[in-house]
Amino acid sequence: MMTTKIPNWIASHITLIVVIVTIIALFVPASFSWVGTGAITPMLGVVMFGMGLTLKPSDFKPVLMHPKEIVIGELAQFIIMPFVAWMLCRLLNLPPELALGVILVGCCPGGTASNVICYLAKGDVALSVAMTGVPTLLAPFVTPALVLLLAGETVDVNVLGMFMSIVQVVILPIVVGLVINHYFKNFTQKVIPYMPMISTLAIAAIIGIIVSHNAQNIIGCSLLVAVAVILHNMLGLSLGYIVSKLMGLPPEKRTSISIEVGMQNSGLATSLATTHFALYPLAAVPGAIFSVWHNFSGSIAAGVLKKGNEE
Repeated sequence: MMTTKIPNWIASHITLIVVIVTIIALFVPASFSWVGTGAITPMLGVVMFGMGLTLKPSDFKPVLMHPKEIVIGELAQFIIMPFVAWMLCRLLNLPPELALGVILVGCCPGGTASNVICYLAKGDVALSVAMTGVPTLLAPFVTPALVLLLAGETVDVNVLGMFMSIVQVVILPIVVGLVINHYFKNFTQKVIPYMPMISTLAIAAIIGIIVSHNAQNIIGCSLLVAVAVILHNMLGLSLGYIVSKLMGLPPEKRTSISIEVGMQNSGLATSLATTHFALYPLAAVPGAIFSVWHNFSGSIAAGVLKKGNEE
């Protein structure tokens, strides 16, 4: 049986792997472009399935036991990131296609990597898990509605289609994973040590496919989009922390909310962009860049927030 040494190394070096894959895909597009963009959706499903395998019904008890923190976190998540995205698009005067991509990222729930970053930052991991799960369950309703509200004037938004995609790509794999974890614990215990590695490789592959298919577009507009993505992420991390501090939450809970707000499920954003906005190919670019950046910034944020939690 394969030892967990290699899988653990791969999972713990997700930022390095993502950066390497991005560079290869950007400058040698043929390395990934042979894989069609249709592969993104099932790969994202694998990541969500892996998340489901790590969850138990008891993980959602914090929602009932500490509703204040969850409500604060979800309001911050679905207010700060969408409207900061919209504001940046206006301030930077982004073209409609790129603006759509930034808004898609802002309207998606928190990313799965946020739980790992929260753990490294010594935040409240239970709150982090709940805050990843709850907005993911709300996403089929909230994400299409927000995209319609913020981008509906410039592009056609298929709300029903987005709803069905999120249910199929996110909700169903998570539910299947959760059910398997509950009824087939022996199987789960054997598989779970390798799921972080599989999820890391799937995320890297998704980014590689997106970048390779949009290499010229990314190079042509990389600076402008990079500014928007970096500001979006940094404002999310900062405002998430500030809001939770103003609400009187302790440092470890501020850490969880900060990370959950700032780190988005950019894989879902790119999947929605390629599936429902094929007429706007540049809409997938912000999600690809965000995927690279937020793993890097999240690692830095974990180090900074960890010091505050240890004091």
